[in-house]
Amino acid sequence: MFLRSRRERIAPADVGLPAGQRRRTPGLRREEAARLAFISTEYYTRLEQGRGPRPSREVLAGLARALRLSDAERDHLHHLAGEPPGPPPGPPREVRQSVLDLLHRLPQSAAFVTSAAFEVIAWNDLAAALMEDFSAVPRRDRNLVRRAFLGPHLHGAGLYDVSDVGEFARHSVGRLRAAAARYPDDPEMAALIAELLAGSEEFARLWASHEVGGARTLRKTFRHPLVGPVTVNCDVLDITDRDQQVVIYTATPGSRSEEALRLLSVIGTQRMTVEH
Repeated sequence: MFLRSRRERIAPADVGLPAGQRRRTPGLRREEAARLAFISTEYYTRLEQGRGPRPSREVLAGLARALRLSDAERDHLHHLAGEPPGPPPGPPREVRQSVLDLLHRLPQSAAFVTSAAFEVIAWNDLAAALMEDFSAVPRRDRNLVRRAFLGPHLHGAGLYDVSDVGEFARHSVGRLRAAAARYPDDPEMAALIAELLAGSEEFARLWASHEVGGARTLRKTFRHPLVGPVTVNCDVLDITDRDQQVVIYTATPGSRSEEALRLLSVIGTQRMTVEH
């Protein structure tokens, strides 16, 4: 019952799957959950029905990742299977409700949450208007390091035409290396690093040199296609128990950028036709 209830709470879009045709039941289908966990549908069905053999730690890690279990839920799954839980296999992606509430209580600030792997995992409306509608892109394309280093290869996606992309790229390598050390068994982390090493000479150079970036830029400018340049102050809050960060962009009161953010809060993520 635990696996089924958790599976039915996940929308296909949350794990990068298309919604497809109308579904008779909410959440993921069994075959989708099985595919995400890298096990057969038959084996997954037997586990969900309590008829399967005792799963290995690798299978339990795959299920936890596929069903986006919180740390507490992952531990519960291990106890149900009679297998003591180990360290989290990958960076936590579940954002506390209090943090989600904080994002939406900052309507004049663009705020979002990143995982230890630099994936944007939560955001408010103004962040979507300033950067992009994250809900409309595949999960893998929400990774800021991938966009910074492989932007030209991602159909011109880039890092939102922001002024400090080079500094961010350098700074992110050291943090990503530390995250990889904390999650040595995470296949997504390993795949991300392999992709970056293969696709970016700059990333490979920084990774090999063990270069440590300087302090983060506290002020940056976005060149937005609708409202022009938007200069913001950048503040970062660490959520240590989840290994996550809340990034908050605010404009100086009374500035043109504050007016631009106010306009973006009205425009939202809609697309406007600009006549030349």
